[in-house]
Amino acid sequence: MNANNLFHTALFIVVLIAVAIPLGRYMTAILDGSSVVVRRIGRPVEHLFYRLAGVDPQAEMSWKHYALAVLLFNLLGTFAVYAILRAQQWLPANPQALGPMTPDAAFDTAVSFVTNTNWQDYTPESTVSYLTQMLAFTVQNFLSAATGIAVVVALIRGFARHTVKTIGNFWVDLTRTTLYILLPISFVLALVFVSQGAIQNFKAYENVSTVQVTSYQAPKTDAQGNPVKDAKGNPVMQDVKVDTQAIAMGPVASQEAIKMLGTNGGGFFNANSAHPYENPTPFSNFVQMIAMLGIGAALCVVFGRMVGDGRQGYAVLAAMTVAFAVACWGEISAEQSGNPLFASLHVDQSASALQAGGNEEGKEVRFGIADSGIFTVATTSASCGAVDNMHDSLTPMGGFVPLLMMQLGEVVFGGVGSGLYGMLVFALLGVFIAGLMIGRTPEYVGKKIESYEMKMVAIAVLVMPFLALVGTSIGVLSPSGTAGIANPGAHGFSEILYAFTSAANNNGSAFAGLSVNTPFYNVLLAVAMWFGRFVPVVTVLAIAGSLAAKKRLAPTEGTLPTHGPLFVVLLLGSVILIGALTFVPALALGPVAEHLSMIAGH
Repeated sequence: MNANNLFHTALFIVVLIAVAIPLGRYMTAILDGSSVVVRRIGRPVEHLFYRLAGVDPQAEMSWKHYALAVLLFNLLGTFAVYAILRAQQWLPANPQALGPMTPDAAFDTAVSFVTNTNWQDYTPESTVSYLTQMLAFTVQNFLSAATGIAVVVALIRGFARHTVKTIGNFWVDLTRTTLYILLPISFVLALVFVSQGAIQNFKAYENVSTVQVTSYQAPKTDAQGNPVKDAKGNPVMQDVKVDTQAIAMGPVASQEAIKMLGTNGGGFFNANSAHPYENPTPFSNFVQMIAMLGIGAALCVVFGRMVGDGRQGYAVLAAMTVAFAVACWGEISAEQSGNPLFASLHVDQSASALQAGGNEEGKEVRFGIADSGIFTVATTSASCGAVDNMHDSLTPMGGFVPLLMMQLGEVVFGGVGSGLYGMLVFALLGVFIAGLMIGRTPEYVGKKIESYEMKMVAIAVLVMPFLALVGTSIGVLSPSGTAGIANPGAHGFSEILYAFTSAANNNGSAFAGLSVNTPFYNVLLAVAMWFGRFVPVVTVLAIAGSLAAKKRLAPTEGTLPTHGPLFVVLLLGSVILIGALTFVPALALGPVAEHLSMIAGH
C-alpha cells in the first residue's frame, strides 16, 4: 500500500462524504415532504400519478399493509420482466432480431432485476434487445432502488414516531424517491458519462474491419447447422478467416447512470464497467464509484435528521467509513503484492522479480490496481455488483475481501436503502448484546428493544447466511452444480460460494469462471435472490411497525450512548462477529486454502 494508493483511497472517501452530507439533507426534505420541490414544483406531476393509480397520498399504512404493497408490486414487476424477455422477438427496438430467453433464464433474470441483484448469466449484446434493456431492465433499476429506499424510510419513521400504528405510504415513498431523487440525478450522470465517451444511440450493431485477419479452425456444418462428420464419425474441420467484428451499440449511458446510482450493477455489455462504452475514462470510473455509494452514505444523514439527532446518523456513517477504508487497504495490498509464484519464471529469484507492478491480470490499464481495488470494495460493500475488473482474476486474498464484504451483510454503505436498514438491524443487535452485559433492557434512539424486535432481527441477520451456505452445499454436492466449475479445487469452491453469497445478498457480481446459465443454477439462484431480498424487507417493516407503536423514552444515566466512538466499535464488532462466526469455515475451504497453497508454491 504505497502513497499513491493511500491518496486514491483518501481522496475517494473525502469526496464521498462531501457528496453525502448535502445529498442527505436534500433527500430528507424530499422524503418528509418539506422541500419546495415536493410542495410546489413537482406537485402537479406527482398528484397526476396518484390519480391515475387510484392512490390516496394522505392515507398511511400499517407495517403489514406496507409490506403487502411492497411484495405485490415487486411480484407484478417480476411477471412483467419475464413476459418481455419471453416475447422480445415480437417487440420493436430489436435491430439485431434477437430471440426470446429460455424459460429458466428469463425467470432468473426477472427475479434478478426486480430484487436489485442484476445477476447476469447471459451475454447482453447477443441476448436482449434495446427495448428489453430500457423497458424491463432500466425501469426495474429505478423501481427496485426506490423500493429499498422506501423500506428504510419506513424503518426510520418507526424510530422517529411514537405510539402510532402507521409507518407511511409505500406508493408516496416510491413515487417521490423515483421522481425527485433517482430520475434527476440519473439524468445528470448520464450526461457526464456521454461527455466522457459512453454511447447513447439506437443504431444497429456496426461491422468494422479488424486491424489484422484472425485464422482458426472450426467444425464444418450443413445447411441445418449440424456438424458434418467424416467416415470415422469425427467432425470435419475447416479453416476460417475473420477480418470483421460486430461492434454493439445502444442506449448505454442512460442505463449506466441508474445502474450505479441505484446499486443495481447489471451491465449493458458483458464486460460491464470494464467496457469502454460503459466506463470510458478514469474520471468516469471515479464518478461511478461515487454514484455507487453516494445514496447509501447520504441515507445515514437522512436517518440522523429524521430521528432528530444528527449524531446517530454520523455514528453509523463513521462505522461504515472505517470498515470501507480497512477493506480498501486489504484489497489493494493483496493485488499490489501479486503472486509470488511468478518468481519461478525468472532467473533472478529476488523480490524485485515478483510480478512487477502487482497483479494486473483482469484489470483495465486505464484504471490500474488502486482504482480497480476501490471499485471492487465499493461494488461488494454496496449491493451493486458492477465490475471494472474481473474478480475471478484476483489473487486469493484479493478475492477474499469482496467475498467477505458481501458476507458481512453488505451493510458498509450497502445497497440504496438495504445497506442502512441492514446496519440498523445490526445496531439493534449490538445494543441488545450490550444490554445483556450490564443487565439492563437495551434502548436505541429512545426505543426499548424487546423480544419481538430481537426475533425479527435474528431472522433478518440469519436468512442470508442460511441461503448462501445451504445453496453452496447443494452446488458442491450436486453433479449439476460441479459441472459448471472451470477451476477445480479451492478456487472452484470459491466460485460456487461467491455465486450464492452474491445472490443471497442481492449483489450480482461473480467469479466468472463458473458457468451458471443452466436450469439448475437459474432456479436455485433465483430462489436465493428472492428470499434474500424480501425476507429481510418484511422483518424490517415488522420492526418498524413495532417501534412506531412504542413510547419514546428519555435517556437516563444507564442509557448506552449510541453516537460516540464506543458505539462505533460495538457496531463494527457486531457486524464482524456475525460474519466471522458464520462464514469462517467456508472461507477457510476457499480463498484461505487457495492463498496458503499459493504461498507454499503449489
